[in-house]
This record gives sequence, C-alpha cells and structure tokens, in this order.
Amino acid sequence: MSDEVPAPGADASGVLSIDAMGGDHGPEAVVAGLARAVKTHPAIRFIVHGDKPMLDALIARRRGLSDHCTTRHAADVVAMSDKPSQVMRTGQSTSMWSAVEAVRSGEATVCVSCGNTGALMAVSMVRLRKLPGINRPAIAILWPSHNPSGFNVMLDVGADIRADAEDLVQYALMGMSYARNGLGLERPRVGLLNVGTEEHKGRTELKDAHDRIEQAAVRAGFDYVGFVEGGDIPGDRVDVIVTDGFTGNVALKTGEGTARFVRDMLGETLRATAMSRVAAFLAMTSLKRLAHRIDPRRVNGGVFLGLNGTVVKSHGAADETGVAAAIGLGWELSKSNFNERIKARVTGVAMTAEAQG
Repeated sequence: MSDEVPAPGADASGVLSIDAMGGDHGPEAVVAGLARAVKTHPAIRFIVHGDKPMLDALIARRRGLSDHCTTRHAADVVAMSDKPSQVMRTGQSTSMWSAVEAVRSGEATVCVSCGNTGALMAVSMVRLRKLPGINRPAIAILWPSHNPSGFNVMLDVGADIRADAEDLVQYALMGMSYARNGLGLERPRVGLLNVGTEEHKGRTELKDAHDRIEQAAVRAGFDYVGFVEGGDIPGDRVDVIVTDGFTGNVALKTGEGTARFVRDMLGETLRATAMSRVAAFLAMTSLKRLAHRIDPRRVNGGVFLGLNGTVVKSHGAADETGVAAAIGLGWELSKSNFNERIKARVTGVAMTAEAQG
C-alpha cells in the first residue's frame, strides 16, 4: 500500500477518506468501487479505513489500485442498527469514526461512507463541527430531472426533521452553492417546496422563508422562483428545491420506491408475451438509454452541507457502480474547494443581512 498521504495541515486536495466497512455489500463492493473510480479519475488517492488485513488483500487483487490507497486499521464497524447515541459513546474505534477523523485532521478533503446515516451525521457533527452561522446541517442529493444538466439539487432530505425560516434560507444558500460547483450553473434557480405555488399557501415559517430567500437571492446572485410543488422536483422549472428534512426524506423514499415499481412493472410487461419480448429486443437501445437515465446508482451520494468538512453519504445498498458514483461526486467537490465556497457564501450573506438590519 502507498504511504504517500498528506500530513495534517498539508494540501489534501484529491485525497478522499473512505469508510470501507459500512454498507450492505461489505468491503468487497467498496474496494470494487474504488477501482472503478480510479479508471475515471487517475489522480485520485484514498485513505481506506477498516480491517487492514482484509482491505490490503482486496486492494491487492485490483491491478494498480494499491498505488492509490493507504489503508488504516479500524477494529470495529458501525452497524446499520446502531443508534447514533451509542456510536457517539463507543464508536471511536470504528471505520466510520476513523474516516471522518481524517477529514478533521486535514489529511483528506472528503469522507465517503455507505454506513448508518444517523450515526454518520452524529459523528460528523461532533468531529467536524458546524460552519459559522449554520444552525442545522442539511443533506443534499441530486435528483434526475428534465434540466439540461440532467439533475436538480434537493435539500434537506433527512439531516433534521425540523427547519424554521432561517434554516430554509441557509439551505437555499448552500443548495445554490452546490448547484454552482456540482452542476456548473452560474445562476441557479431556487424554489421553496410547498403545497401550492400561491403565496398565501403554506405554514407560517414557509411564508417567512419565502420573503427572506427572495431578499437573499439579490445579495447572493441566484434566481428565486418562489414556491414550487412536488411535480417540480424532477422538472425544469428550478435547479434547487429547498424543504425541511421530514418532507424531503418522504419525497426521496417515495421517488425511489416509484422508480423501482416502474422498473419492475416495465420488465414484467416486456416479458409477458412473445410479441412483447420481440418488441423489447427491437427497442433495446432505447430501453438501455432509459435505464441509464433513471439508474439511481448514477446519482448515488447525499452530501452533508454546513459542516467544517465535506461528507458524502452513499446509499447503504450501493454496489460498485453506486460506490464509484459517490466517490466521483466527492472527487469533484474536493477539486472545486467546495466547502470553503459554501462557507464564504453563507458567511458573506449573513454579514450583509446583519449590516442592513
């Protein structure tokens, strides 16, 4: 294994810290994802945390991968059933804790984990701390859409079930910065999720947030389109959808379940008769294009926003394709100096608002 990782405080650009033991498919899928990611991003380097003898053996089977990896032993694993409070008390020897710690120490710029979401957020909150001025971190995801980029940003999707008006304004600023750096949009369009687009609809905090985001848009240089509805999430009206974690998580799980249902029903229909099988064969190219477009593995990776360090949460059931996608996202964010840009954006707008107040 390579030992060439930056010392704490040195330039860690391009170094990702990987929790190799989290996830449903174990370290085999994670290491396979690392190998796939290296083919796309040859300059990437990893600090891989977990059972060192096991990881060294798995990495050695992949030609050339050891040149990109340093393994770091962690004796324990955070189980999907572990409570965040339990992990905070006894999880210092886990691969998840070790992976986050590498970002805290400055050895890596991004942590990637397929593990327990609640535990990962708790460890990240305690070890990395919140950015100045951030009340509640958020989890942002990329949602397949009709936009030219192919995706929309949506946050929060589960970091915290609560969000007051000020939290929603901060989510808008962080989501806008993510869209700029992750999707390359110079002037993202931001919408606030509500039960209708009329200004008189919605809870009090939504109406308050509506006015505040409108003011922040002028100072921060993005377009605020106002309230949006659930049907706009995969649409082309906005680039960023802002909501509280409860609503966002329900929408996310509903979308994933619907996508699986449509995929399964389509498969059953195309296999139902000899004629439909022939039709499926003739339309194979188009079907493959559709399957690729809606494949959730391509957009695997929720980003924890609002912390002193970038954390990418990969889906627990991710296979090597999904892991590689999460790593690819982490790589892009690392190279764009993403976290520092969010910090500057949120702090700058907050200072302007205070001065005007």
